[in-house]
Amino acid sequence: MKENQQIRKEDIKAVFDSPYIKVADIQYAPGRHYYDATRRDMEELIAVKSDEEFRTMLPDAVSCIVILCTSGEEPKLLLSYEFRYPAGRYLLSVPAGLIDKEDETEPDPIRCATVREIKEETGLDVTEKDLVFAVNPLLFSTPGMTDESNALVCAVLENPDLSVLSQEGAVGSEQFDGFAVLTREDALKVLREGRDGRGNFYPIYTWAALSYFVSDAWKA
Repeated sequence: MKENQQIRKEDIKAVFDSPYIKVADIQYAPGRHYYDATRRDMEELIAVKSDEEFRTMLPDAVSCIVILCTSGEEPKLLLSYEFRYPAGRYLLSVPAGLIDKEDETEPDPIRCATVREIKEETGLDVTEKDLVFAVNPLLFSTPGMTDESNALVCAVLENPDLSVLSQEGAVGSEQFDGFAVLTREDALKVLREGRDGRGNFYPIYTWAALSYFVSDAWKA
C-alpha cells in the first residue's frame, strides 16, 4: 500500500472565498495544481489532516433515510422533491442538512443533526421509540471535485403522525414541492428506471436510500 502523499498547509491557497463555498488550490507538486470546492476554511481542509484526524472527523452534513412503519401497513420510504439549484429543478431527495457548530458540542452530533433536519423538512418528530442509526458515518460526495462529506443515517419511525407532514420548516434557500411516499415495489421501480415518478434523474444519496430500503438491511 502506498504511503499518503503529504500535502502541506503552506501549499494550499484560497482562490475563491464566500460564506457559502470556497475553492482551494492544492499544489501537490511543483507547478502541479488541483482544485477543491469546499465549505471548510483553508486550515480545516481534509487534504491536510493527519491520518488520525481523518479517521475521527465529523462529516459536513447528514443525509437521512426515513422509513415509516405504521401498524397494519407495509413500511414506506419518505422522500421529497427539493429544488436543486445546480440542476435547476426539483429532484427526488432525502431529508438532509449541514451539521451545525452547535451540533458538534452534543454527545451525538450526527443524531442531533438528523433529528433537526427531519423535523425541518418533514414536520415529523423523532421520538424515543424511534430507531436512529448511522448506515455509514462518512461518505464523500465526489472527492475528485470536493471534500464535502455526508453521514448516511437511517431513521425508522414507529407509527408516526403523518397528519403533521409539512415542508413549512424550510429555511434559507430551501424550496420543496411535495413528498413521495414509496412502498418497496415503488422504490424498486424508481431504481430500475433510474428516474423518479416525474421522469427526472435524481441524486446519488437518493439512490443509496432507495437501495438500502429495498435491501431490508434496515431491519437487521
